[in-house]
Amino acid sequence: MTGTGRLSSSDPNLQNIPIRTEDGRRIRSAFIAPPGRCFIVADYSQVELRILAHMSGDENLIEAFKKGEDIHAKTAREILGIPEGEPLKPEERRMGKTINFGIIYGMSGFRLSRELGIPVSVANEYIDSYFRRYPKVREYFDKVAESARRDGYVTTLFGRRRNISDIDTTGRDRDFVMRAAINAPIQGTAADIIKLAMVKIDRDIRSLPADMVLQVHDELVLECDLEAREEVAKIVEEDMVSVVDLALPLVVDVHWGKNWNEAHG
Repeated sequence: MTGTGRLSSSDPNLQNIPIRTEDGRRIRSAFIAPPGRCFIVADYSQVELRILAHMSGDENLIEAFKKGEDIHAKTAREILGIPEGEPLKPEERRMGKTINFGIIYGMSGFRLSRELGIPVSVANEYIDSYFRRYPKVREYFDKVAESARRDGYVTTLFGRRRNISDIDTTGRDRDFVMRAAINAPIQGTAADIIKLAMVKIDRDIRSLPADMVLQVHDELVLECDLEAREEVAKIVEEDMVSVVDLALPLVVDVHWGKNWNEAHG
């Protein structure tokens, strides 16, 4: 288990198989369900950003999710000043995604500039612009940092603690430790939510020809008989969506296939 509470594996490390590369897809294709069975993959969509919206209470971010907006495209348009009616290029949306997740992980302007290939001054302006649009996110991060310094630990939405002293500081500076501490409640809450979902799903599929076989980050992988796949998929999606009551909806993408790669849809 990782420091934030996520499950992990080794020999092989299934969590580190890349999903968007050809090699990663080939590796996933090697995991094949037995005859008459299939894999079901259920993945939380942007769960950490949704948790950030809930925990910060930022009305603008919550409303964007409630409206079902593409949050990465929205960030790209707002940061880059692209009008709503104008088509968004794939690389512009990727920039929005990098900024969104960079904010969650406390990415500095220097690191963001390297990720996007832009000057540090421009990267800093992107970060400042984000916080101007979502001011309660900045306030939330400041509160978590203050709590970490004062108490020596941070907590998830469910009260599970992570002690600051447990963060690996080998070769790291103090700023890294604080960034990890600020991110821990978000990652930790995501880990708590999927584990609660796993308990609920395990109870609800016991009478069905299905088995939960793997959890990778925000994704669950199940194996089930082909004729039961629609029933099992429906149960899994409903259980994952309803496991916790947030200020905005959780969204789950569910697909099935004969191998792990095909089940990613």
